[in-house]
Amino acid sequence: MDGMLSQEEINALIGGGLSTSSSGNGDTLNDSEKDALGEISNICMGTAATTLYSLVNQKVVITTPVVNITRWEELTADYARPCVFINIYYKEGIDGNNVLILKEDDVKIITDLMMGGDGLNPAPELSELHFSAICEAMNQMMGSSATSLSSMLNTKIDISPPEADLVDMAGDIDEAKVTDFMKKDFACVTFRMTIGDLVDSTIMQLYPIELAKELYRRFSGEEEVAPAAPEPPKAAPEPPKAAPASQAPQMQQPPMMDQSMMGQPMMGQPMMGQPMMMGQPMMMGQPMMMQQDVNVQNVQFQAFNPMVNPVTQQENIELIMDVPLEVSVVLGRTRKSIKEILEFSPGTIIELDKLAGESIDVMVNQKLVAKGEVVVIEESFGIRITEIIKEKI
Repeated sequence: MDGMLSQEEINALIGGGLSTSSSGNGDTLNDSEKDALGEISNICMGTAATTLYSLVNQKVVITTPVVNITRWEELTADYARPCVFINIYYKEGIDGNNVLILKEDDVKIITDLMMGGDGLNPAPELSELHFSAICEAMNQMMGSSATSLSSMLNTKIDISPPEADLVDMAGDIDEAKVTDFMKKDFACVTFRMTIGDLVDSTIMQLYPIELAKELYRRFSGEEEVAPAAPEPPKAAPEPPKAAPASQAPQMQQPPMMDQSMMGQPMMGQPMMGQPMMMGQPMMMGQPMMMQQDVNVQNVQFQAFNPMVNPVTQQENIELIMDVPLEVSVVLGRTRKSIKEILEFSPGTIIELDKLAGESIDVMVNQKLVAKGEVVVIEESFGIRITEIIKEKI
């Protein structure tokens, strides 16, 4: 060989961006197909980012994707290892599957946030609990993506529960953990993902070439979804046979109505202009609920056996020793009319119901607790307790 590229290799480089290590099997995507796959992935991942935000309670940003064609050898050389491979299988609407690749450290932070942590001290190793948590996160994220994809392609699309595996990505393909389409050229969609100040990383979504082309045909309208076959027309029911004249039912004459009932709807009968449903009247604006059989049982309460005897229970009064209370001293009271109050002026003397020298009331939160006498302490009034009220008043 003279070292020059063949025409097939030149076409492969121009059309799909394949490297010279490509298998030359013709599996590639043109620019339109790449653009369509990128647009689909961008919309789906935007919806997935919103779902992830609700799970980790952190701002999630996923940037515009970059689409290229790659192989397993190139993927393992450019991406960090080990990684978590999340296989997503379509069970309705689309045939095939795709793989979402996340870095191990990113999965640790995401699962730590989902479990109530702060993401700053994730677990040193991934356990079964972490794989279960990330599968649940991907199930909700890719489920919302499938809903967006259903709207774009105008057909119902559903996925199976995702499966997660830790893949070292060193050396040959681990056939037990990756799918068959990764043994040849496949489409790789790369995103940059940030989660608050904790994650600034790269995630990838891998598609088989056949699935990428099918998505392009659906997205561009070249492949229409076949409508469901119409049901065969049903045979018209035979008209009921007329009953013999001797057996014809007699029309019953409606009972006479009292004039006071004229213009009022009868019990169980619809009003004029009221719609009917299933032979029963329906309230305007309210659908008639179908009556269903319910299983009615007598409620049984568990016997209440207090475990602690209130008499023998030790009380910890120290818990309320610092609670502040309002203490007030009442010299006496009286009643006045509004007219008498309006006649108050400086110098007016108000006679109280207490006699001179009689004990005054000591109130705690408006409750009478003691009686005492007024004393003078330096320049302030005080009260000397003379009696503690033990009985409730």
